[in-house]
Amino acid sequence: MGEFIIKMPDVGEGVAEAELVEWHVKAGDPVREDMVIAAVMTDKATVEIPSPVSGTVIWLAGEIGDRIAVKAPLVRIETVSDVGEATPAQILQAPAAAPAKLEAARPGPVAPPAPAPAAAPAEKPLAAPSVRLFARENGVDLRQVQGTGPAGRVLREDVEQFLSQGAAPATLKNGFARKTSTEEIKLTGLRRRIAEKMVLSTSRIPHITYVEEVDMTALEELRATMNRDRRSSHPKLTVLPFLMRALVKAISEQPDVNATFDDDAGIITRHGAVHIGIATQTPAGLTVPVVRHAEARGIWDCAAEMNRLAEAARSGTATRDELSGSTITISSLGALGGIVSTPVINHPEVAIIGVNKIATRPVWDGAQFVPRKMMNLSSSFDHRIIDGWDAATFVQRIRTLLETPALIFIEG
Repeated sequence: MGEFIIKMPDVGEGVAEAELVEWHVKAGDPVREDMVIAAVMTDKATVEIPSPVSGTVIWLAGEIGDRIAVKAPLVRIETVSDVGEATPAQILQAPAAAPAKLEAARPGPVAPPAPAPAAAPAEKPLAAPSVRLFARENGVDLRQVQGTGPAGRVLREDVEQFLSQGAAPATLKNGFARKTSTEEIKLTGLRRRIAEKMVLSTSRIPHITYVEEVDMTALEELRATMNRDRRSSHPKLTVLPFLMRALVKAISEQPDVNATFDDDAGIITRHGAVHIGIATQTPAGLTVPVVRHAEARGIWDCAAEMNRLAEAARSGTATRDELSGSTITISSLGALGGIVSTPVINHPEVAIIGVNKIATRPVWDGAQFVPRKMMNLSSSFDHRIIDGWDAATFVQRIRTLLETPALIFIEG
């Protein structure tokens, strides 16, 4: 018998440590070669760690949410022969180690393995964070679900099967009841990254937020016509591709807005390229995929790339490069956009454009009130770099472009 040590791999970006976001095994579990045993997260991506050997787990480095240094021992496995250690390079070259959606389906053996026994009621079942969220949303106690994944891990399809059998917690029959339970949830993974980024942005950037209403009637009519007549290969247009092109034109007149600020070094970097971050809600939390070189894309190209990136972000397959490098960000809550918001700047950028919902409102045209489709833009700027006058001028230029959408298509 021998002991094999798997070390935390170097996951790139020069990071010194990564956060444990999921264990697929526990001490005493058998593992096979190439079986995923853990998932770790850097600032931008989740990486699954496979086992290079078969054997039995005898030790794990920490708990979910712990940060483990690169090259530090991560897992110890008892093997039939003495095979030593796995280098970080060996781990990352193994088939399963790649940024991926944690609950994504993986190829299995030709004959399906027998289902693992359900976890004992007192044990915490193994399940991905997204599976736990899905179970909570559907009122399912994962301890009641039989997991069919490795080491008895509960998969989303196990929860769906459980629900399809009509098994669900009993509902109250006698009206209202007091609830005295509490639940402590450790801030881990993407949720912790979001929290850290928000603290960084709000503690270091003095925000100024400027709100302006925009008459979207003409643009909405144009958008409806373009969607009606679009080619089958073209995506359906939302407001955002028009806003992206309006941003490009407005930035050409005010390049200071398309910048990043290294406040430690006191250096502002103006960017010729317009890399637009699109704040996107995913099952795991808020991410910002980046449409690169919007200045070189037309309306349809902007829409197609935005849709592709949003789907990758939601499925958990977006790469590190697709989630970094933005020079200005758009934040939109769609139909839930409210009337006004105060968006937080995506550090180290100096501006963010917030899109609120479109609503039909009565507008005085000089003779009478007429119904118009109105939308507010709530935009925040780094007041160290952008003065209030410049912020207002920038937003007013965007307003003009959106209210007269033909200008968006005029070059020069």
